[in-house]
Amino acid sequence: MSTQVLVVTGAGGVGKTTLSAALGVTAARRGLRTCVMTVDPARRLADALGLESLDNHPEPVAAQPGLAAAMLDVTASWEAMVHRHAEPEIARRLLDDPFFRALADRFPAAQAYAAGEQMAEHIESHRWDLVVVDTPPAGGGLDFYTAPGRMRELIGGRLLRWLTGASIPGRRALYKVTARPALRLADVVLGGPLLEEIADFLMDLRSLYDGISRRASAIENHLGEATSIVVTTANPTPLREARRFFEELENGRPTTVVFNKQLPETWTDRASLRGVDLDPDTRAATRDNLARWASEVRLQHEIKQEFVARYGLQLLEVPWADTAPTSVDLLADLLEQAPDLVAKVIAEPNSDHG
Repeated sequence: MSTQVLVVTGAGGVGKTTLSAALGVTAARRGLRTCVMTVDPARRLADALGLESLDNHPEPVAAQPGLAAAMLDVTASWEAMVHRHAEPEIARRLLDDPFFRALADRFPAAQAYAAGEQMAEHIESHRWDLVVVDTPPAGGGLDFYTAPGRMRELIGGRLLRWLTGASIPGRRALYKVTARPALRLADVVLGGPLLEEIADFLMDLRSLYDGISRRASAIENHLGEATSIVVTTANPTPLREARRFFEELENGRPTTVVFNKQLPETWTDRASLRGVDLDPDTRAATRDNLARWASEVRLQHEIKQEFVARYGLQLLEVPWADTAPTSVDLLADLLEQAPDLVAKVIAEPNSDHG
């Protein structure tokens, strides 16, 4: 049985992490060996699952057999990648190089690419029936999808090829004989070894291209087969990020749209105050409050209808909860209110995910 992958994406604050954890708990309770990984460095996933800490290595969730969780460690992931793709001496230099550290720690595509490599490792380990990926909120999670191509272009792109020269046998030796002495002389004039260090770094970085290019293609294949779950609410910013997914990225991939934190349709019924014993002032204030909530419910309905008309997709809903789930039981209860979502995105045990 192949590994099913759910990539949960959307703007910050829409409940992606909670929904990812709930999907993981629900899948484990259905008998699937499940790993939930988060790219978000906040502790929300660990807290929701009752874990003290998370790192790159999936940690079993004691409260839910069959479920494990992991959180991306960017530094550890890049160290592993460098050792995988570079010769030992080059790997040592890169890991000691401040330019490389800045690239790995601060370049958004580098962080998202590291997450993609980690996802691929979990998929290819064949330990899991289901891998759920909670993407970072930056850019609505789009960086996660575009990072493989951007990393391939960064390391093998025209600018780096122009700076380091053609990839020919003996190129590094030629660089040491011709370019390095000139750079060293320029650094003497500038009063520091900056240019030579940058050139050395670029030469070492270019050596990663073949390995990262192959790996990036594998990650893109995994993403092409994954089910994308776009989470949104009726608020303007999440809606804008959800629309960006379809306008910039969707490209025919399997996609499910989830409207989270949906208010009950019954809140449009003003008759709910009938028979309730309230003083006149309280009754008037309560009636006004109910009218505002009813207006919000109708607005949510109109927004969902517009989304359906624009993109022609079935929208799935997760109802609003008055408190955030803080245990595996409460996470499971959350999706009991959304059976259509569970049925659509979580395969039955022993079924063919491919």
